[in-house]
Amino acid sequence: MSEHNHVVNKEGELALNKVDDVLKRMDGERKEDILENFNAFKRYLGERIELAQGIGLSEETLAKTAEKIGDYLAANEEPRNREEKLLKELWNAGEQEHRHALAHILVRLAKTTQ
Repeated sequence: MSEHNHVVNKEGELALNKVDDVLKRMDGERKEDILENFNAFKRYLGERIELAQGIGLSEETLAKTAEKIGDYLAANEEPRNREEKLLKELWNAGEQEHRHALAHILVRLAKTTQ
């Protein structure tokens, strides 16, 4: 896969505008495996956060990415469990600054899962 298909380029710069495209390309079965169980979702997110930190992305950048993912999930995916249902309700009830704060919390939650 060429570099233009990735969210992070070889210089470690993040292209937030590509997050939705990457999520849309994810294999349906893989996406279902991740979203079916909240612990699997946290593990997956935690693994991605570990990789992102390994290339030097800051917590703020991680939170912005988590916010884009949250926007995508809220708009395109139905919750598969009660935790995801609560997250979606919180996400939809909040304004942009609340969603950003929740994204920071999700990043920290996923880090503790590792």
